[in-house]
Order: sequence, then structure tokens, then C-alpha cells
Amino acid sequence: MHTLSLYDVQQSLLSKKFSSVELTKYFLDRIKKFSKLNAFITVCEEKALLSAQESDEKIADGTAGELEGIPLGIKDLFLTKGVRTTAGSKMLYNFIPPYESTVSQRLLDAGAVFIGKTNMDEFAMGSANITSYYGNVISPWGVDEKLVPGGSSGGSASAVAGHLCVAAIGSDTGGSVRQPAAFSGIVGLKPTYGRCSRYGMVAFASSLDQAGPLTKTVRDAAIFLKIIAGYDEKDSTSARQSVSDFASFVGQSIKGLKVGIPKEWRIDGMSDEIIDFWKKGETILKEAGAEIIDVSLPYSKYALPAYYIIAPAEASANLARYDGVRYGFRSKQESSLSEMYENTRAEGFGDEVKRRILIGTYVLSAGYYDAYYTRALKIQKLIRQDFAEAFNKVDLLLTPTAPTSAFLIGEEHKDPVTMYLNDVFTVTANMAGLPGISVPIGLDKLGRPLGLQLISPHFREELLVQAGYVLEKGANFPVLKEVK
Repeated sequence: MHTLSLYDVQQSLLSKKFSSVELTKYFLDRIKKFSKLNAFITVCEEKALLSAQESDEKIADGTAGELEGIPLGIKDLFLTKGVRTTAGSKMLYNFIPPYESTVSQRLLDAGAVFIGKTNMDEFAMGSANITSYYGNVISPWGVDEKLVPGGSSGGSASAVAGHLCVAAIGSDTGGSVRQPAAFSGIVGLKPTYGRCSRYGMVAFASSLDQAGPLTKTVRDAAIFLKIIAGYDEKDSTSARQSVSDFASFVGQSIKGLKVGIPKEWRIDGMSDEIIDFWKKGETILKEAGAEIIDVSLPYSKYALPAYYIIAPAEASANLARYDGVRYGFRSKQESSLSEMYENTRAEGFGDEVKRRILIGTYVLSAGYYDAYYTRALKIQKLIRQDFAEAFNKVDLLLTPTAPTSAFLIGEEHKDPVTMYLNDVFTVTANMAGLPGISVPIGLDKLGRPLGLQLISPHFREELLVQAGYVLEKGANFPVLKEVK
């Protein structure tokens, strides 16, 4: 039962092959059995079983929602009313939100069962899920060797790949849905900026953050996206765009589609294996009728350094609210108000979060604002222009999702700048506000998953589903049957 896709579970519940209560108990048992993955910060056992019972009643009387009775994992930066939300930080270890995020509310309205809040890099800052206050997340592809699942949505990725829930929601600021999907052998879809509401998401970088699904198949991602997408008056950046039935594009022909290969993305140090799988992806799409065209994105090489100015700058502003006064952690070492602020932040934030706050504060400071932040915004504009010109020639772009496969905890580079290179292929889509999807393409020589990424123009997620399904079918990726 645990390897079934969201679509298959959906059909099985409606045909009463098993009940939501049976399914939920089954996954709760798996979460306990594979607790070493550390995929969840909070498991909502009692709440999930009550929800599952209600879902079974709705299925029985014909009032089921689109996701009725399906157990999902919720990344722990989506506020969930009455359920602890920590953002992977000590700073919010005791925070229980009084309201629900728009995205999670839409999942609840569709009948989903929240099985738990998934672990994540602290405040979504990381590419390996090793910065969480609640411990490292382990990939189900290598439990004993302690393989990372990617980050920051590593808990969601590990939970889906390890079959601890049917699907999960994550967030993507610089690749935090797509990169862990690639590392974990599953599908991760980052929608267009503004496609999904940010209301009730714990903010990292407000101009870049976007919710997105992590699922077992492209069809599942399409079903999931339809539920969470749509305009929200509570979010000023939410787009007034109609929401398609994205799943209807699964299986549609891609004959005549033009797929671009960015020549600047063949970076130094990329392994031959990744280059070979990139070529395999080209071949799959070409044989399905797509035309492969070389394109140029000359300013994309500046995307990573520009991102690591803009994102920390926004983070430094967003995280200023955590001062120990209103909610969350407060230091007991306080003899004055200013000392309380200082000690609360020193004790409540982890090293990576402090690093990014310091970088962000520096680039926004007097004397450096124009030299760094303003110039980064200019680069961002040029990156957007690059993509606009490329999409005048092609319908989609095909690239690797990450420059390497997953690495072991302890193998990671101690130099944070080198660690940031994990995002080199994903941050460009965030900088331009574009949608992207990561689809598993194969296993490297160590038996670790690799993914390919498709990027489409704004609000053309249906193209990602259409071509992503062809890529998925052609790759015939060996799905992980059980936690290793």
C-alpha cells in the first residue's frame, strides 16, 4: 500500500479498497518504524486519525473532496492552527499558530489528512537538511550511511521517498523543493511566483518564496498543484491567474515543442554521469517529437552570487521580528531589554541563520546598499531578460537539477560558499519568478538518484506537466520500494 501514488490512493479510497483510517494507521506505523529518518518534527497522530474517520464518512455519503482521506506531510513553515509550527528553529520551539496558512487550508478543504509537520533546514536556510534544531534528516536511500535528502524541504522529501505519507508540501526559495526531489528520487514542482499564496508561510525571502508539492509522480504533482494554486486576497503578491486542470496535460503529445539547452549551464566540475543523463533527457524528449535547441542565458552565471545577496537581505528584515517579546523563545539571561534581544537571538538562531542575517544586514547597511543590494537587483532584471529572450525561441528549458547527487552527512563541505553551489541550477528560476519541475532520471554509480529540471515561462505549469510526464515515462526510474 505504501508505494501507491497519490492518484492510485485517490482511486482506491473512492472505490473502498481500503479506508482512510486504515491508510493513516499504516503510515503512522511506518513513521514509528523508520523514525531514524527524522523526517517529522511533530507527528499529529490523534488529529490525523480523527480527520481520517471524518473522511471515511464523507466518502461513504458521496461528499468527498479531491484529496479526501489522503495522508500528507506539511513542511513545518506552514502555519497550522493549533499545531506547533517551528520552522526547524529553537526560536519557535513552542509556537502554536492561532490561524491556518492559505495553502494548508486549501489542502484541508480538499479533505487531506495532515499526518505531521515535516523537518526542514532552519528557516528554510540550507541544501542538505543539516541545519535543523531538531536534528538531521536522513534520506531513505541510505539510512545507515546517513545520506542527506537535500534541503530545505528535506523532511518532506524523505517522508515521500520513504513512503511515510502519500505526498507532501514544501517551499522553494532557491531550489528547496526541486533539489531535495532530485536527491531523493521523487518529483518536485516549484510553481510560478504568485501562483500559490504565501499567507501563513514563515517568511525567508519574501520576493522568492513559493510553496510547491513533493510527490511520487508528475501526475501527482499536477493534482496537488491544482488544489494549492489560486489567487488569495490575503497575499499582496498573489496573482489573479486562472487555475488549469494540470493533470489533464499528463499524456498529451509534446510533438513540436521546442526545448532549449542553456550552453552556459555546462559548468566546470560537473560529473560525466550528470552530463550523460542530461543527454538522455534530451534524447527522450527528442524521440517524443520535441525539437532540441541550444540557447544562451549569459547573465545566469551571476544568479547565484546575486541570490546570496538578495535572499539574506530579505531574511535579515524578516527575521528581525524574532526578538523574544511577542512569541517563541526568550533567553533567561537578561538584565536589560537590549541584552534580552541580543541573547535571545544568539541562543535562538543556529549558525547558518546567523550567517545569513549578518550577510543581509551588511549588504543593506549604509555605504554598501548600492554596492551590493542595488547591483544584485540589476542582475536580477538582466536574468529575467535572458529568460524572456530564450522563451521567444523555445517553449521549455532542460537542465540538471543539481550539480551532484546526494552526499553523506560529514562529507559536506565546511566552506558555506561551496555548499551554496548546490543551488546553482535552481536559483535562476526563483530569481526570475519562473516555474520549474525536477523529475528523477536515473541512479549514479553509487546508486544515488539524479534529477533533471524543466523550466517554463510564467504561469505555463501545464508545459512542465506535459513534458515532465514524457521525461518520467522515458526515464523509467527505479522507484525505491523500501527504506534502505
